[in-house]
Amino acid sequence: MQQIVLPIKDSNVLTEVQDTLLHNFRAGRRNYTIFQVGKATLLRVSDVMRLRWTDIFNENGTVRQNAFIHDKKTGKANLLYLKPIQTDLLTYQAWYQKQKLHSTWLFPSTQHPDRHITEKQFYKIMSKTGDLLGINYLGTHTMRKTGAYRVYTQSNYNIGLVMNLLNHSSEAMTLTYLGLDQASTENMLDKIDFG
Repeated sequence: MQQIVLPIKDSNVLTEVQDTLLHNFRAGRRNYTIFQVGKATLLRVSDVMRLRWTDIFNENGTVRQNAFIHDKKTGKANLLYLKPIQTDLLTYQAWYQKQKLHSTWLFPSTQHPDRHITEKQFYKIMSKTGDLLGINYLGTHTMRKTGAYRVYTQSNYNIGLVMNLLNHSSEAMTLTYLGLDQASTENMLDKIDFG
């Protein structure tokens, strides 16, 4: 049976997931930063893992304002805005240097720094996080879905913006991706003045 992966809609649960990623693993700072980057850029996990230092950082060590990549799955060009995660990236950079790691990959495997962490490894990290917190809907797409949900709700339900950020081609696909179930729909409808 395939696991259902949903966005984290509750801010308290989000904080618990972030704290668990940061404090319950040997490479906690890396795991937390992967999650933050995925959430803020709305990238698929495969694209987050393929990021290189030169994609994100300038030669002088500062964070670029934008990163330009091509999505692995679709081949579409994607311009990432990095300002929302600048502090997380700089904190990660300091941790990385303190660990004396050397890799061209932004998120290297701790066992094999010449390779990036795999999607399977990150799935295991998210799965363990879910087990520790008693949450059964966490997976590698949780960060992307959570970011999309937060953009959707905090941008006054701007579905066009979310579609663009996700590189989706239909509103229906985006609404399904956001995990907008009947309860969420009814909650939004309760706020509408039908006159």
